[in-house]
Amino acid sequence: MNSKWEYYSPTESETLGSMMREFHIPRAVARVLYNRGFINHDEVGKFLNPSTADLHSPFLLKDMDIAVDRIIQALREREPIMIYGDYDVDGITSVSLLYLFLRDLGGEVTFYIPDRAAEGYGISVGGIDEAHRRGAGLIITVDCGITSVAEVLHAKSIGIDVIVSDHHEPGEKIPEAFAVVNPKRPDCTYPFKDLAGVGVAFKLGQGIVQRLDVDHSFIEKYLDLVAIGSAADIVPLVGENRVFVKVGLDRLNKDGLQGLVTLIETAGFEVGHIDVGHIVYGLAPRINAVGRLGHALPAVELLITRNHLQATKIAGVLEEENRRRKEIDTKTLNEALAKIETEYDFDRDLVIVLSQNDWHPGVIGIVASRIIEKFFRPTVMITVDGDIGKGSCRSIPNFDLHSALKSCSDLFLQFGGHKYAAGLTIKAENIPEFRRRFNEVAKEMLTADDLIPKVKIDDDLTFEEINTDLIRMLGLLAPFGPRNSRPSFVSYNAQLAGPPRIVGNNHLKLRVKQNGTVIDAIAFNRGVEAAGINARGEVDIVYNIEENTYLDRTRIQLKIKDLH
Repeated sequence: MNSKWEYYSPTESETLGSMMREFHIPRAVARVLYNRGFINHDEVGKFLNPSTADLHSPFLLKDMDIAVDRIIQALREREPIMIYGDYDVDGITSVSLLYLFLRDLGGEVTFYIPDRAAEGYGISVGGIDEAHRRGAGLIITVDCGITSVAEVLHAKSIGIDVIVSDHHEPGEKIPEAFAVVNPKRPDCTYPFKDLAGVGVAFKLGQGIVQRLDVDHSFIEKYLDLVAIGSAADIVPLVGENRVFVKVGLDRLNKDGLQGLVTLIETAGFEVGHIDVGHIVYGLAPRINAVGRLGHALPAVELLITRNHLQATKIAGVLEEENRRRKEIDTKTLNEALAKIETEYDFDRDLVIVLSQNDWHPGVIGIVASRIIEKFFRPTVMITVDGDIGKGSCRSIPNFDLHSALKSCSDLFLQFGGHKYAAGLTIKAENIPEFRRRFNEVAKEMLTADDLIPKVKIDDDLTFEEINTDLIRMLGLLAPFGPRNSRPSFVSYNAQLAGPPRIVGNNHLKLRVKQNGTVIDAIAFNRGVEAAGINARGEVDIVYNIEENTYLDRTRIQLKIKDLH
């Protein structure tokens, strides 16, 4: 797929020079900071040294005060509390965090996660009735609940108070809960809107700690869970999320929860060197796997246990379920690609809407993301069971998925989500009309340029500028993720220092040189281009800079994002 190379906004040389002198950094690092919007001393200082002291007061969130008072009342009266979560990583970490935290404070706490296949996303009447059977007078939702208007009314009707804590986009009506804590509700003026569900759960804990005037360690010792959930939910890693993930990763790598440490070891990673990439591509899929293919309960049990033997046993189950999930992913992706080949006209259709009987509902979101990687079109995967379809939707930049779905909402039994990811339930007979209307909406919202993937470039470098000091300074900008992507650089007219090789599963391995400096480079999934590159003998490359350790030898390596 052809891509378009774009520099970030141009900078003034005087501004860059001032930053280089003030912060004692090379031009490339100054340029990255500038591109991320950090220029003056205070901004750069807070970005490079995130601290929990920089977090906003939790009481800036609407309804936080009444939510905190109600939870403290339940704690003091030993009233049973049920935490109701979602079955993805964000929901699982949110449930685990509040369960452990409230238990530390002496609470009578249980938790509930719905069955993906039987109950679907959000609060269910069955889950509320289960809370009633357990004697719970209070339900706290995490990572769900903002659209559960009827279900909250049912809870009220049987004498259960509900505190909704969520981060998803609200519907037209806010549930009539005891409290609704969500930075995205229209009447909430909280200064940071992009918290994950686990971030909102942490803010609840932060509010309780402040109101009770107990040590902050009661909630901050669970920041490793906040880091896992936030990174896995692909929220912007700026503002409070940067604090959560940076400080949480430090805790995870030094003194993480027993279950997380065991999961890291079972996955073959090394405690002490875990970063966002390990979470997104390694730990999160394993935590997700049981909820995708069965029930998420074992994942919560892993995160809350302090027993090494139990953690080892559960981590093994997650490992096996993740292997099985990968097999189902591959089969579903191949079926989806076959349908695209026969059903879609890419000159006519701007979005991809696929439906088929009996696709596994737990993997269609992953497959939708894979299809976007290949075709760069908003994608909806719908699995049909009888006369009902359940869909997972994924998007591209410049296409607000939630807004687009809202314009088709009359066709759905239920839908919810945010700009880049959403879910829906639809009658099977409405799928063709949804496909037609969704394409019409896309034609209004997308331009031809929006359908070309963009490769953002922070700065151009010569190979002489690439060294271990530069890598160390760039590492200060981590953790990387949305709105703080790993810095990308471009070098022009690099020559081959030997023939390209294909390694692994179609990966392109190069040695490139410029003015006598030779550096290793790798381009994943680009092996088919080896012959063309060899014929030209010269390439322009956009890359991230990393260190690669092989056979106990560490060398600088360029991870190629694109090449011309």
